Amino acid sequence: MTVLHLADETEAADLAAFLSRLLHYDRAAAVRLQAAGTALAVFGRPASFEVLAVRAVALAKPYEDGLDATLDVTVSAGELLEAVDEKAATTAVPAAVTGPPWAGVLPPRGGWRAQDGLPPANSLRALVSGAVAEFRARTGELAPERRTRGELDRIGREIWSRTVAETGLPVRAVHAAQSLGFLRPAPAAGPDGLALFSSGAWLRLRTPYGSIAVRRAGLGTLGVSVR
Repeated sequence: MTVLHLADETEAADLAAFLSRLLHYDRAAAVRLQAAGTALAVFGRPASFEVLAVRAVALAKPYEDGLDATLDVTVSAGELLEAVDEKAATTAVPAAVTGPPWAGVLPPRGGWRAQDGLPPANSLRALVSGAVAEFRARTGELAPERRTRGELDRIGREIWSRTVAETGLPVRAVHAAQSLGFLRPAPAAGPDGLALFSSGAWLRLRTPYGSIAVRRAGLGTLGVSVR
């Protein structure tokens, strides 16, 4: 069985926390793993957010049986979580599963350019809090006969499709970052480590704890990168 040796207990705990948050939104969630050298990228799609979440994990070595192999496989997030041993800082790689459609549509590996105009982390957290409060207020005002799934979804799409300042980044991407623990305050004072990048139709919000990638035209459009 393939065993990944994580850099330390903290990396193992952060990976477990990320998987737990994905499973909170979808108990049948899958993740795509790509490992090379001493880096592991874990891709997931939190249900209802229409974004891709990426958690980078530092490895002590790629595999138990060698340093030169690479890994690219889609697995059950729940089975991977069960395999994480935080004290040993290892995880076994579960058997591959038939990946959902998004697993074949990943952001490009290169060509990213920095984008200006991203507000600081505290402003982004306030933006999400305000959007959540607006959603609750507007849906709470609906008459019982209008409180349908279609109407709730319509209000949600209107709010979460708004963009952050002039960046073009949809608010739902920031909401996903907050919900997955990527926007938590840094442990010490200083720069918040946030940055926004673009590559083709993709935007990527990078934080010290993970990244959120989203296609400006939506994940289902033509021109995607399939690999």
